[in-house]
Amino acid sequence: MARERIITSEAVGPEEAQANVALRPRKLDEIIGQREILEQLHIAMAAARRRNEPLEHILLDGPPGLGKTTLAHVIGNEMGVGERIRVTSGPAIVKQADLMSTLTNLETGDILFIDEVHRLAKVVEEFLYPAMEDFKVDYTIESGLGGRTVNLRLNRFTLIGATTRAGMLTAAMRDRFGLRFHLDFYTTEDLTEILRRSAHRLELKADADALQMLAARSRGTPRIANRLLRRARDYAQVRSDGSLTGKVVNAALEIQQIDDLGLDELDRSFLSSLIRVYNGGPAGIEALAATMGQERDTLEDVVEPFLLQIGFVIRTRQGRCATPAAYRHLGMNPPAVSNEASLF
Repeated sequence: MARERIITSEAVGPEEAQANVALRPRKLDEIIGQREILEQLHIAMAAARRRNEPLEHILLDGPPGLGKTTLAHVIGNEMGVGERIRVTSGPAIVKQADLMSTLTNLETGDILFIDEVHRLAKVVEEFLYPAMEDFKVDYTIESGLGGRTVNLRLNRFTLIGATTRAGMLTAAMRDRFGLRFHLDFYTTEDLTEILRRSAHRLELKADADALQMLAARSRGTPRIANRLLRRARDYAQVRSDGSLTGKVVNAALEIQQIDDLGLDELDRSFLSSLIRVYNGGPAGIEALAATMGQERDTLEDVVEPFLLQIGFVIRTRQGRCATPAAYRHLGMNPPAVSNEASLF
């Protein structure tokens, strides 16, 4: 089994979460990148304030680490309810009662943020439909023949849902979000600017080429960029004079086994398994997960998105296939006729 990935896990511990919060923007004009989304949000929030109404429900989707949670908190701050955001996740809500207290205590304009909204139980999702659409819920107090249902009115609130798998949301749930945004991977230029701001907040001296090197190896993801920045800072404080140079960053990333494209041991293991075990594919994701000793969700949510983005892997009806670029990156000769070409 490959060693634990240090840069891309969606789940983070308390110390990691605290570090992320310290570097997190708090206002819309502090966010770098995602310009089209920010423009649409600016218009929607300005219009809602003029009408003195809460925002429509918002769905944020995209790979882990692109700032969905951050954006939810920024929206709360901009709408003046930053201290009243209720945060939960799909897996944590297993029955209607788990939401009742939260829903009935929401004030007008409050925000309910549900991470991994695609993992809501069906009974909970259906319970949310009237809450989102008509701001009311029908709650069963007692079960069985003597049970009775109470209709409760709710204050108008905004539900912000975040997901790494928008395709797993039911059409009924998806349609109840008035605003839907897909977050894309960030450019190297935007990540460099994010790192420059983070280095300033950390009171860390860093050369421009060092920040650009970190940005280029951050897989288009701000969370990864900030995490690599902290690891490079650790290395600089222990093995150098505390400042970041290109040489220091390169040495720090070499220890972390992160290559020039930002791929780590888990990424390379995925590609190597696909090529060596399955002759470049096609191979099913379940088979790859079993071969690598990893969870399917880890491969689909954490590993695959970036490999698809840079053209190292393609998905077909028969399974995943490695492209010639993946072979070359691993120092291997691609087959004379690529597997993916033979499928079309």
